[in-house]
Amino acid sequence: MQTTLSTQYNPKETEDKWYRFWEEKGFFHSKPDPSRKPYTIVIPPPNITGVLHMGHALNNIIQDILIRWRRMQGYNALWMPGTDHAGIATQNVVERELSTKHTKREHLGRERFIEEVWKWKKQYGSTIITQLKKLGSSCDWARERFTMDEGLSKAVRETFVRLFEKGLIYKGKYMINWCPRCTTALADDEVEHEEHEGNLWYIKYPFKDTPHLSLVVATTRPETMLGDVAVAVNPKDERYRDMIGKTLTLPIVGRDLPVIGDDFVDPSFGTGAVKITPAHDPNDFEMGKRHNLPSIVIMRENGIMNENAGDYEGVDRFECRNALIEELKLKKHIEAVVPHKHSVGHCYRCHTVIEPYISDQWFIKMRPLADAAIQASREKQVSFFPDRWEKVYLSWLENVRDWCISRQIWWGHRIPAWYCQDCGETIVSREVPAKCSRCSGTELKQDEDVLDTWFSSALWPFSTLGWPGETPELHYYYPTSTLVTDRGIIYFWVARMVMMGLQMMHQVPFSAVYIHGTILDEQGRKMSKSLGNGIDPLVMIDRYGADALRFSLIILTTEGQDLKLSESKFEMGRNFTNKIWNAARFVMLNLKEEHPEEIELTAADYQFEDKWILGRLYSTIESCTAYLEQFKYNDAAMKIYDFTWHSFCDWYLEIVKARLYEPKSPRDKKVAQTVLAKVFHTTLRLLHPFIPFITEELWQNLKKIILENKITVQEDMSYESIMCSVWPEAVQPYQDSTEKNMMILQDVIRAIRNIRSKMNIPEKEKLDAVISVSGNGELELREHSELLKRMANLKHVEIGKDLAKPDNAASEVIGQIQAFVPLADIIDPKAEKERQIKHLKQLEEHLLIVRRKLENKNFVTRAPAHIVEMEQNREKGLLEQIQKVKRIVGDLCK
Repeated sequence: MQTTLSTQYNPKETEDKWYRFWEEKGFFHSKPDPSRKPYTIVIPPPNITGVLHMGHALNNIIQDILIRWRRMQGYNALWMPGTDHAGIATQNVVERELSTKHTKREHLGRERFIEEVWKWKKQYGSTIITQLKKLGSSCDWARERFTMDEGLSKAVRETFVRLFEKGLIYKGKYMINWCPRCTTALADDEVEHEEHEGNLWYIKYPFKDTPHLSLVVATTRPETMLGDVAVAVNPKDERYRDMIGKTLTLPIVGRDLPVIGDDFVDPSFGTGAVKITPAHDPNDFEMGKRHNLPSIVIMRENGIMNENAGDYEGVDRFECRNALIEELKLKKHIEAVVPHKHSVGHCYRCHTVIEPYISDQWFIKMRPLADAAIQASREKQVSFFPDRWEKVYLSWLENVRDWCISRQIWWGHRIPAWYCQDCGETIVSREVPAKCSRCSGTELKQDEDVLDTWFSSALWPFSTLGWPGETPELHYYYPTSTLVTDRGIIYFWVARMVMMGLQMMHQVPFSAVYIHGTILDEQGRKMSKSLGNGIDPLVMIDRYGADALRFSLIILTTEGQDLKLSESKFEMGRNFTNKIWNAARFVMLNLKEEHPEEIELTAADYQFEDKWILGRLYSTIESCTAYLEQFKYNDAAMKIYDFTWHSFCDWYLEIVKARLYEPKSPRDKKVAQTVLAKVFHTTLRLLHPFIPFITEELWQNLKKIILENKITVQEDMSYESIMCSVWPEAVQPYQDSTEKNMMILQDVIRAIRNIRSKMNIPEKEKLDAVISVSGNGELELREHSELLKRMANLKHVEIGKDLAKPDNAASEVIGQIQAFVPLADIIDPKAEKERQIKHLKQLEEHLLIVRRKLENKNFVTRAPAHIVEMEQNREKGLLEQIQKVKRIVGDLCK
């Protein structure tokens, strides 16, 4: 009799097959259905430039678990997919490609460059979608959206116009973050700050009337002094109070600089006197406005010094810094140079050091939007899991600054504003205006800038459902249910979606936000190309299978915590899928009958082990469901893993073999087969959201065997796919002491197996055992003595209260129970004692070597932390082994 399953599980034979089946059958597709409750997730849209990395994998695995679980619970589940146009990132990629053809976007012009980007998007933009499918992501691909498709572009224009009409969007010349490499403005959240080991240069600014006297200022950016217009001191600083109103001469340039007093100046920084460059520092910009100071821009948009930099015109800003310092030294203007660690802002896309820059930009007034989001959070309209992230979210909202939304690039949603060339009027419109609303002139020019990528992303939960149209999808699926994302985009995306949802839809876009951790390498470092420490999920899928990757990541990811990952961790997932496969082969092989008969079971038919495994199953269902409701994916996965591997495979399958191979009666065999089928069928459904491919393969085979062999599992077997079947519900388990008695039995069996292992007694050799009970449990143990003998491979067992220890017996203590195994006829106590003493001596020698290392201060302080930790764990393990061997020697001496 042959099982239909191959001897080994091969993911490559099942994964593509079943994904194709699910797609062709339309199982991922959802339509509005008022008779069913919706459950909706919008995918964090990956960039079209992106390729799948471990962070994407974890994020999408969690979403897929949720959507498959809710689908099985009967919800009308929609997982809305799509991609982001990723303005700066995509433009950079296409520009790099153009450079290989020895051309630039400026050579092509705007329209032709945009055509090139669309071509690139068509050719490469769906790469990450194909990769997400390899993971098993059950998105509704028929609804896939792109942030620059026609519908979403309409939503962007509608939002811009509405906010502008409400006075929440404005344009003005302000100090912004500027990337000289991308030549565009950046929002505050797009600037990544890093600690740099720099210098603080102390520069002497001579007084105009008394050039032999100087006021010393300290700066970290000496090149910006070419744009200085004043020097400021704190008016309460007695050192400089009398100098306010005097005039200094700017070194090198010769410009007159007034000494001004301003309370913002920190007397403890540097010398307490600071240079003021309103065009190149945000604090100086504000001070300049307070004191009506001019702004002198000394750099071009690409970071090259301009005509206002004098002799340094045409020089790169950092080259200018070095050359200027040398000139200052030569002319005796440098008093001191002090090493100084300080925070430096970088472009989040290209990592170029940003420049504070005065520029004409579009902004959103964030305060009114942030206040509404804060109120929604306080009213618990949006909840964070883990809840600690809510404090981070609220802190950002409470301290938010106006959002610079214009970008000086070509790829993106162009700002829907036109300028009349006749009268200068600005027209903001949903459609291209035919004439000026003020003078009726027809010479109109559209704003050259595009919107920040995050502007369109902020509309994602409702724009993807058809807004601003009144679509059935928008009414049915909005607000969505859960958002799963990384902590890195709480500000960029989560907060802005909440603000825009409240502003445009008057409802929050989702009620629950799950923030997962970041995947790090095994040394705790971020994975990056530069470090070469990344692990490619597609390579892992090829080696171990998608299910192994999915399960390994989930079971290792504790709630919201970062995960240290190495390739070896995926072996755990592979081992688990292999265990399930082998269990399935055993189950299916033993369900087949030549002449199957259908029987109705009663409660009296169930044996002790049947009641136990069913009780364990129902407890697992209850716990797993509760954990998923609480977004505790790791706990849910661990609960199912423990049940499947230990309770079902290690224990029930071993116990039930006797009833399958040598049944007491045909009916008892049918009972065993029925419980076996029911438990495994239910287990596969519990596992499906976590490991969808192998569970589909096994469920399809199991379903066929159950029906062919007339086994009643009291489940609807008409579903085409496991993903369409029903999530198990926990029914009332048996109200007896089955679980407690089984735990005692398991402990006693383990104790006898431990003795067998310690004494090197072959597993097949039958033993005698004496079980001494101090409490009141001997009657329950006696009742299951046959099971105990079978599972511990005993030829005879004596169970009683407070029994004496036999001579030459090894022992194990389990609470109020002692297990004794007489050794007289099993081993040579003298020879075994000598062997164990020799082993003890080897262990003690190893321990001595390890302790010498750990007592060496040079080793502890200089060796990598993980190496020291490894040696500490070796010491702990050796001590435990030594104690065990000493106990064995003690038993052999008695």
